Amino acid sequence: MKILDWYILKRYLFTFLMMLLLFIPIAIMVHLAEKIGKIISNDVPLDELAMYLLNFTIYFANLLFPLFLFLSVIFFTSKLARNTEVVAFLSSGVSFTRFLRPYIIGAIIVAIMALFLGMFLAPKASQGFNEFKYKYLSRNKNIQDTKDVFRRITDNDIIYVSSYDPKSKRGQNFTLEHYKDNKLEYKIFANSIQYIEVDSIYRLRSYYKRSYDSIGNVTVEEKRRLDVEFSFDADDLTPVNYIAETKPYNELVEFIDKEKQRGSPNIGRYEVVKYRKWSLPISVFILTIIAVAVSSKKRRGGMGVNLAIGITIAMIYVFFDKIFGVMAQQSNFSPLVAVWFPNIVFGILAGYLLYNARR
Repeated sequence: MKILDWYILKRYLFTFLMMLLLFIPIAIMVHLAEKIGKIISNDVPLDELAMYLLNFTIYFANLLFPLFLFLSVIFFTSKLARNTEVVAFLSSGVSFTRFLRPYIIGAIIVAIMALFLGMFLAPKASQGFNEFKYKYLSRNKNIQDTKDVFRRITDNDIIYVSSYDPKSKRGQNFTLEHYKDNKLEYKIFANSIQYIEVDSIYRLRSYYKRSYDSIGNVTVEEKRRLDVEFSFDADDLTPVNYIAETKPYNELVEFIDKEKQRGSPNIGRYEVVKYRKWSLPISVFILTIIAVAVSSKKRRGGMGVNLAIGITIAMIYVFFDKIFGVMAQQSNFSPLVAVWFPNIVFGILAGYLLYNARR
């Protein structure tokens, strides 16, 4: 690499890291100011609060990773243009494509970081973030979002819980219906069900089983407590609102395949999360090219104009991403199209802006 490459690459990575270090503490302070009353009233232990803030940092960084990069590239490239450094580079015989090379190298480094973050670190952080939020910051600690979990776990078994806490692995008002040849063979009721991870069993309290034979006779069995093995996993009772975010990529793929076999109505929500793990690194390249094309030209009004243009483009990108994501989660709209459509549109925009910038 030549001096030009090192100069731009160092500015690229340094400005991006500084943007993260500046905005993340601000986000933490704003979030703490909003939630401090609930944190104090719930006597949150300091170690749990510290872990929550770490998870929040990773969760927040993963959520806004492309936008931080986009704004940082616009910022330092605008400074290069303002100081007439871009003109000096191009006047020395360097083509615009060659000038873009260190940006692409930097984008590769950041894309690898984004891929690792999305595949492994962000799922763990999301789990800790959501568990803390439901435990200490939600109005109802029983997690209202988990009420009425109804799942077909096999061709013959259907389970239901009125609410489920993934932290304690405990559900309320459990029901299991088992069918054979499309006829109800038995039905199990329990006031609560809890997964005992050490023994890999489920503990049912106020257990009640009603069995039906072929001629219509009914047999009833009751127990105050019963430990039993079931064919389903504890994750089958986990709330559907954020479970996909908490799984590393390999586990997420297996989970989606299992949910497809069960006919889950939430496949779109899960697949949006899966496809975004791949679309995020690609968006790093697209937004880098757009940022360079927009900010490499010296404009009347200086850096402020470039930042205004950049923020406008960033807001449009976020709008497309959110709108199509919600469409895929709440309708039959293709999750693949929903996730990749913003990248396709902005990829075309990047090509157009790059063509004009080269001219």
